[in-house]
Amino acid sequence: MLTSELKARLECVLGQRIVNITRRIGGYSLALRLRLELADGRLVFAKVATTEPTARWLRREVVVYEALGSQKFLAEFLGWADDSTEPFLLLEDLSEAHWPPPWTTARVDVVLTALSEVRRAPLPPQTPALEAERAVLTRWASIADDPAPFLSLGLCSAGWLENALPTLLAAEQTLNLDGTDFLHLDVRSDNLCFIGERAVIVDWNWSSVGNGEADIACWLPSLHSEGGPLPETILPAATPWAAALAGFFGSMAGLPPPEGAPTVRTVQRTQLESALPWVVRALGLPPIEFPPIKIGV
Repeated sequence: MLTSELKARLECVLGQRIVNITRRIGGYSLALRLRLELADGRLVFAKVATTEPTARWLRREVVVYEALGSQKFLAEFLGWADDSTEPFLLLEDLSEAHWPPPWTTARVDVVLTALSEVRRAPLPPQTPALEAERAVLTRWASIADDPAPFLSLGLCSAGWLENALPTLLAAEQTLNLDGTDFLHLDVRSDNLCFIGERAVIVDWNWSSVGNGEADIACWLPSLHSEGGPLPETILPAATPWAAALAGFFGSMAGLPPPEGAPTVRTVQRTQLESALPWVVRALGLPPIEFPPIKIGV
C-alpha cells in the first residue's frame, strides 16, 4: 500500500514521523487515499496520485489550495510534493466531520452559502473555462445517435424517447455556460462535509470559471436522490440545466464502468432518476412511458 520511499517523502514534508496509516475508501479515481497518524498525535489526510490522470488532477487541486487556502470552504492545506509518478497532497483530516446524507433544510442552506462564497472567490491561475466542456455537458445528440445504452436502463420506452428527443435537444442547446464565477463543478455529498456551521468542499480537480448557476444545478439531482427537495424548488427556471444534466447522466449511466471506478455508473443512474423527471416537469413533456415488463416463460 505504501512504499518506504513514499513514506519517507511524506514524513519529509510533514516534518513528523508517521506512526500509523489507514487506507480511506472513497472517490471514483485511482488515487490512493490515506489517513496518517503522526508522532505528535495529529491526523492528516493524504491523497497520492497513482496514474497520469490522477497526477494531473492532483496538480490542478494544488493550484486551487495554494491560491485560495484561506477560504472557509476549503480544508486546511498542509502541503504537497510533486513527483513524476507519485505527487501527493496533504490536507486536514476530515473523517470526524459530518458527511451527508441525511439532509436538513439548514444543511442545504449552508451548502448554498458556501457555493456563493466559491463563486465570489478570486480565480486561481489558469482556471479553465466551463464553456470548453460544452460537448461533455450536452449529450442528447450522442443518445440520439446510439440510444441503446440509455434505453438499457429501463427508465423510458423507445417511443417516448423518440418523441421527446427534439424538445430535449433544443432545450440543451440554450444552455449558457459563460460567466466569470469560480466553480467546483463536482458538488455531491461525497465531496462535501460539515464542520460546525460551515461546509467544506473537497476534490477540486474539475474547478472552472463560468456560469455561477452550474454548481447549484449540478448538485441538485444528487441532493434530491438523497432525500432533498425537488431541484426546481432551489433553482427555478433552469430548464436548460435540467435538459443538459439529464442528457449527461443518461449518456453515461448505461455504459460499462471505467477502470478503477466500478460504482460510478450506479451513482450516475441514481442522479438520472432525479434529473430525467426534472426535465420532464421543466419542459412540460408527456409523462414518461416505461418499456413493457418482460415476464420469463
